[in-house]
Amino acid sequence: MGNGLTDIKGVKVGVASKPEAATGVTVVLVEEGARAAVEVRGSAPGTRETDLLKPGQLIEEIQGLVLAGGSAFGLDAVTGVMRYLEERNHGFPVGGFVVPIVPAAVLFDLLIGDGRIRPEAEMGYQACLAASTDPVVEGSAGAGSGATVGKIYGIQNSVKSGQGSASLVKDELIVSALMVVNAFGDIFNQAGDLLAGPRNPETGFMERTADLMIKMSEIGVPGNTTLGVVATNAAFDSAALTKVCQLAHNGLARSIWPVHTMFDGDTIFALSKGNIKADVNLVGLMAAEAVAGAVERAALMATSLCGVPALKDL
Repeated sequence: MGNGLTDIKGVKVGVASKPEAATGVTVVLVEEGARAAVEVRGSAPGTRETDLLKPGQLIEEIQGLVLAGGSAFGLDAVTGVMRYLEERNHGFPVGGFVVPIVPAAVLFDLLIGDGRIRPEAEMGYQACLAASTDPVVEGSAGAGSGATVGKIYGIQNSVKSGQGSASLVKDELIVSALMVVNAFGDIFNQAGDLLAGPRNPETGFMERTADLMIKMSEIGVPGNTTLGVVATNAAFDSAALTKVCQLAHNGLARSIWPVHTMFDGDTIFALSKGNIKADVNLVGLMAAEAVAGAVERAALMATSLCGVPALKDL
């Protein structure tokens, strides 16, 4: 696998983090524009501008994406990203103005760190200033600052997660993924082994959420959501990109279980930035592989924070 989302020419990624509050923002910039699509599979999403990404809409390209903590409050970070893009004249031209098109999705991290501190416009602006084509910052940073997984026993018995990125290359074709993993369920590696799951309150050993759900009478734990961005240098319209999003979610089903629950707002965006001719089935398959790889890296690269241990410390 390659380095990740910034392997795609014209894509920049920046983060802004508040470790003391366990929250942050991850911004994906495509300042010159990129075709985009989205697929929401979780039942508790917090999003902005997703309807605009459906096939047949007026706007064909976006200039940025925002992934943020802070639950619905975190959508405020988009204001700073729009300000950054408008200052540089990037956006949809209308009536002598440019309107930056910046879809967004948020995750719930209010129960770790200081939930009274949330991403705001200035944090979104700072993430833009930090954006570059360097390898994506992974681990407990940006939107992944307060990410945790395996929460059936509560946040105090979960495992710290974060964000990870990975890419696949076939000849000239590149498909990359950036995932921020804040799941109700557990993370599994590509061999199917449990990497990160709920820690038994008495023994401290990790268990499997699916097994516990069958045994326990109370299984609802709010405060989750896995967010992601898939990008490719293949030339696709929004309809084909929507199919790529749908196939990319198969990567979540392979690496997180359970996934797409009533307690998650799982959302994946897709970007087309390039002119390579490619089969949508192949790109979707590569997207699912990249998503699974990025999810695994989110667990492996995370660091302990606010009393929640990361895999490397267990």
